[in-house]
Amino acid sequence: MIFITHDPLDPGAVTRAVDRDTNGAVVTFLGVTRRYNEGKEVHYLEYEAYLPMAEAKLREIAEEIRERWGIEDVAIAHRIGRLEIGEVSLVVAIASPHRQKAFEASQYAVDRLKQTVPIWKKEVFADGEVWVGAQEGPPLMRTTLGAGH
Repeated sequence: MIFITHDPLDPGAVTRAVDRDTNGAVVTFLGVTRRYNEGKEVHYLEYEAYLPMAEAKLREIAEEIRERWGIEDVAIAHRIGRLEIGEVSLVVAIASPHRQKAFEASQYAVDRLKQTVPIWKKEVFADGEVWVGAQEGPPLMRTTLGAGH
């Protein structure tokens, strides 16, 4: 299960997608919108993505996990659009027979996502906004992210 959506994420559903009776460990990571970043109060976040490439890169990460750890049960879901404080923006669920591989693969998935997947985050404060990890924000994605995506 790999997907990007404007809809709220259901961590339980993403986790259940990888839960099998052959696995002794299921690790679920949640990325959650926090109230403060670097001493400033965050009002909300906005995520944008270049969807075709972002989904392909998420599938590549799942394949890298299969090759490196032999783990088949990988689910990654990312939300885009406006997120309020406390909302889940990312769910990574990894299941494997043993916990160590599941923990390692989960951290790898989150780190690789931030390095390679074209998803951009804008933090909005009372006195302005900033694209995190980018000087000027994403390329013009607004035409790619029409209503209903």
